Amino acid sequence: MDRPSLEPPPRSDLNRALLLLAGASLALAAVLAWRLLTWTPPLHDPGAAPRAVTPRADLTEEEQTTIAIFEAAGPAVVHIYTTERQRVPFGQPADEYLLGTGSGFLWSPDGYVVTNLHVLEGADRAYVSLADGSAHAAELVGSDPNTDLAVLKILVPGTSLVTLPLGTSHDLRVGQMVFAIGNPFGYDHTLTVGVISGLQRTMRARTLARIHGVIQTDAAINPGNSGGPLLDSAGRLIGVNTAIHAEAGVNSGIGFAVPVDVVNRVVPQIIRQGRVSQPALGVRMAPDAWTRQHGLDGVAVTEVVPGSGAAAAGLRPARMEDGQVEPGDLIVGLNGDPVSQQQDLVRLLAERQVGEKITLEVLRDGERIQVPVLLKAYEEVLETVAE
Repeated sequence: MDRPSLEPPPRSDLNRALLLLAGASLALAAVLAWRLLTWTPPLHDPGAAPRAVTPRADLTEEEQTTIAIFEAAGPAVVHIYTTERQRVPFGQPADEYLLGTGSGFLWSPDGYVVTNLHVLEGADRAYVSLADGSAHAAELVGSDPNTDLAVLKILVPGTSLVTLPLGTSHDLRVGQMVFAIGNPFGYDHTLTVGVISGLQRTMRARTLARIHGVIQTDAAINPGNSGGPLLDSAGRLIGVNTAIHAEAGVNSGIGFAVPVDVVNRVVPQIIRQGRVSQPALGVRMAPDAWTRQHGLDGVAVTEVVPGSGAAAAGLRPARMEDGQVEPGDLIVGLNGDPVSQQQDLVRLLAERQVGEKITLEVLRDGERIQVPVLLKAYEEVLETVAE
C-alpha cells in the first residue's frame, strides 16, 4: 500500500499563485478607484422640500424713505411714446410707426403734462401712458426750444390726476440725495437714486441758447429718462431730467436736469399762451473783450433801443464826440446780483418775467446809481427796432 507524499508543491507553482493573487488585487483596486473617481451623487432627491425663510430686520430708514417717495410720486410719472405716419399715395390710410419713447410728469390735475421738447422731435403724434396702464392721445400745448421744455394735454374725464409737490432749486446743495423716475429703454417707472454732484452748470439747448443753473447728478439717467422728474428727499420736484454726458449714449454717472425754478417760470407761460415770452432790456452791449481792454468790469451799453424799457428808464449809450468814444452807462448789477460780463446779464434777465420791474446798478460818470427798468417782451422790442 502506497503512502501519501508529504513533499511541498514545487516553488514555481507557489509563485504563480501569488502573482495571480496580486494581479487580482490590483485589478480590484483599479476598478474600485475608477468607480470612486467617476461616481456622482444622485441627480434627484425625493425628499427635497422648500427651504425655510430667514426672517429679516425692519427696513432701514433710508429704504423706507426711498419706497415712500417712489410710491407717492409714481402715479404722477408718465411714459410718453411718439409715432410718425408713413407717407402713402393719396386716398390710402397712413400707417403709424413708433418713433421714440420718453418720460414726463403730470403738472396739474386737469391733464397738463411736462416733458422735454426733444422727446417729441419729429413726431406726428404723441401718446401718454399713465401709471395704471391706460394710454391717452396727447395734444401739444406749446414748447420753449430755449429750455428744451414742452407741455402736452391729455383728457381723462372724471379723474383728478395725481401731481408732484413742487420744490425749489435755488437752495439746493451738492451732496443732497435725489431720485429720478422715468422709462429708460422703455422700462416704465424705473427708479434710480443718487446725489447732486454739481450745481449752476450751463447747458446748451438745441437752439444753442444757454440753460443756466442746471443740476448735475450721478443718479442713473439713460435714453428714455428724458422729461422725467428729479425729486429731492422730500419727494418734491426739483428738476426735469434732460441730458447725459456720455460718448456712447448711455449713463456714465453724469446726468443733467433743468432746474425747477426755470420749469416753474416757463410752463405756466406755455399753458397760458403756447409759447414763452422772453424779457428784453432793450440795449446793445460792447464785446466783453473791449470792456476788459479798457479796464472795466461790467457790461458797457453801446446803444439803447427806442421804445424799450431801457429807453424809458433813461439808460445812456456810448457816443462819439470829436472823434473820441465817450463811454455811456456801465451795468454792474441787477437786483443786487453782480454783473461783470454779458453772460451774467443774459442769465439774470432769463430769470425774470415780461412786465417785471428790475433795478439795474449802473456806473455813470464815476458814480454808482440805481436805475429801475420795466422789462418788455423780446418780440415787442424787435417790432420797435423794425419800425
